[in-house]
Amino acid sequence: MAEAARPDATEGGVAGRPAPSVAPHRRYGLIAIVAAVVLLLDQLTKAWAVDALADRTIPIVWTLRLNLARNTGAAFSVGRGTDWGRFVPLLALVVVAVVVVQGRSVTSKLGAVAIGMIVGGAFGNLLDRALRTNGGGFFSGGVVDFIDFQWWPIFNVADMGVVVGGILLVLVSLRAPADPSGAASDPGGVAAGPSS
Repeated sequence: MAEAARPDATEGGVAGRPAPSVAPHRRYGLIAIVAAVVLLLDQLTKAWAVDALADRTIPIVWTLRLNLARNTGAAFSVGRGTDWGRFVPLLALVVVAVVVVQGRSVTSKLGAVAIGMIVGGAFGNLLDRALRTNGGGFFSGGVVDFIDFQWWPIFNVADMGVVVGGILLVLVSLRAPADPSGAASDPGGVAAGPSS
């Protein structure tokens, strides 16, 4: 009887106990799905912004408005107007590769979602650098930003993915050591309970 339950423990957990981790193929599948969703939302909203905000600003609420801007510098427009800004995508690719490799140690669903958000956001801004060059050369394009609080640097959906994903990844890594066995005790990132 105990031997029959063993495969369940590696796949999804024995009834009444949480699964110890997400299987690697499921983890990478979840990362890919979340990254694709963030990338798609980012590119669709940027296409809309380029078309709809070319000659106007749309007030939303309080200081929030939709206002088209192109960031040719690094994050928060640092380095705008300098040549080194075009190499930011190469650095971003290295960071994305490190995050994906680090994903091997993230066994929770929440950790996989966090990595997917970071990867999708990074690639969203990389596409802008690569494709919106206007003849300026290698990775010289400006990132399309349009969410403007007027007291914070203008940003986009890709930026939100990177920041929220990064915060989630930190929270997951802070939570993981709480289990004395060294394994993530809850694959969903929430309090453990009976499997349904």
